[in-house]
Amino acid sequence: MKNSNFAIACNPQIEHSLQVGLRLKSILNRYRVSAETLDIDNLKSGYDFIFVIGGDGTILKTARFYSKYLTPVFGINLGRLGFLSQSSEANLEKSVEQIISGNFVVEDRVMLQYENSIALNDFVVKGSAAGRTSRFTLKINNKPVCDYLADGIIISTPTGSTAYGLSAGGPVLFPSLNAFVIVPICPHTLAARPLVIPDNEIISISSCGCEKKYVISADGQEYFETSSEITIKKSSYYSKLALLDNTDFYSILRDKLHWGVSPAKI
Repeated sequence: MKNSNFAIACNPQIEHSLQVGLRLKSILNRYRVSAETLDIDNLKSGYDFIFVIGGDGTILKTARFYSKYLTPVFGINLGRLGFLSQSSEANLEKSVEQIISGNFVVEDRVMLQYENSIALNDFVVKGSAAGRTSRFTLKINNKPVCDYLADGIIISTPTGSTAYGLSAGGPVLFPSLNAFVIVPICPHTLAARPLVIPDNEIISISSCGCEKKYVISADGQEYFETSSEITIKKSSYYSKLALLDNTDFYSILRDKLHWGVSPAKI
């Protein structure tokens, strides 16, 4: 990796991001590796590897951008959960050593597409009227599936299954599964349950007749309004996440989501 072209993407809205970026740059210089520092609002192509400093939102934004250039991204967490990150400020030097030595793998993560927008975690569809439930008709491959009276619908990738979809009662999917999850948000019925479907299915969401507009969000960062039927499908782009060799998905569930951890004794 020493002859590769590196960049460091920083989020200036996060405290200490630029300082950690300077420290990372200094560590790379010790390995005789140079790197350009980028603002996440002014990303550009032309690199072989991207270090991302910030929280999960910073990583999502950077990963979406570089998916079109097949560039791996490596997250360094300065946020709260940091589920997508592989390192922290405390483990910075050790992580750089592993990256430079080539002790990492790059995972292709499936993404979703709505019109010209892509999402690594999820698309969320809600009615335009805040504070009230909306009616949605769900079709898969143009075949009617069900109607929902709910606060919204989450269409999630396996990567995003541990995010909003999990909070709304959806299942956790292993990241490499070729599947999507459809999760209703607070459905007004006892019968509505999350659906896990193959990732080659085409998902359509439309009005039941009383809704005039819907609001769609991509990874909770880009927002759109439409009154037309919404079609969501698998993107032709894959996000490339760089993971250290010793990364284990189940240990991440335990460490960051406290999965399967018994309550502390009183």
